[in-house]
Amino acid sequence: MYISQTARIGENVTFGHNVVVEDNVVIGNNVLVGHNVVIRRDTIIGEGCVIADNTVLGKEPFKASISATTEKKELAPLVLGKYVTIGANCVIYRGAVLKDHVFVGDLASIREDVTIGEHTVIGRGVTVENKTTIGKYVKIETEAYITALSTIEDYCFIAPEVTFTNDNFLGRTEERKKYFKGPTIRKGARVGANATILPGIEIGEDALIGAGAVVTVNVPARKIYVGVPAKELKDVPPEQLLENQSYYKG
Repeated sequence: MYISQTARIGENVTFGHNVVVEDNVVIGNNVLVGHNVVIRRDTIIGEGCVIADNTVLGKEPFKASISATTEKKELAPLVLGKYVTIGANCVIYRGAVLKDHVFVGDLASIREDVTIGEHTVIGRGVTVENKTTIGKYVKIETEAYITALSTIEDYCFIAPEVTFTNDNFLGRTEERKKYFKGPTIRKGARVGANATILPGIEIGEDALIGAGAVVTVNVPARKIYVGVPAKELKDVPPEQLLENQSYYKG
């Protein structure tokens, strides 16, 4: 185990075997760090967090020769709020902010310049690319792909293997870089399993996208869209609206 002399460690912190804690890391009280965890420089971990085995926190991004959205710049430290849980074999990049009570499942990857709100769940194997904002009480399920430059507002539900996209030019022309934009998912919207959301599409508040849909147009609030390409089916039933759910906090 290696712990830098400049790291600040709170009370009742438990470390597994082979842990690395780099310079200027701050770890709050009552934190559990599993085996083989690497905590990169400047990372801030709030009290009561749990970091499972083989996870890397505060990773610096590498820029490939043909990367389109990765920038070479100095990033702010990774910040984990209070009572955040990070599963095994996760990679959370420098420049991300995970607020209180966020839960990240095993094998997930969260890139730089990502903000995740309170009580949100990032499921097993989910990828959240850079420059993305995710609200509070969001649930993103197993192996969903959230592309760069996306926005997901509060109380949204993203089912397994949903795919967001951000490049209508599919990697061709330099002009495409002016138009990069991920989807925007408005408050309380839900997206069914294996749906694909095209670049720049907006899903309205409390809208519902059916499983396997390919969404090529903006979806109005409180509407259900299904199919390939997705088309309007009907209104979302009143009993399914967010405002009528017992867990909704307004």
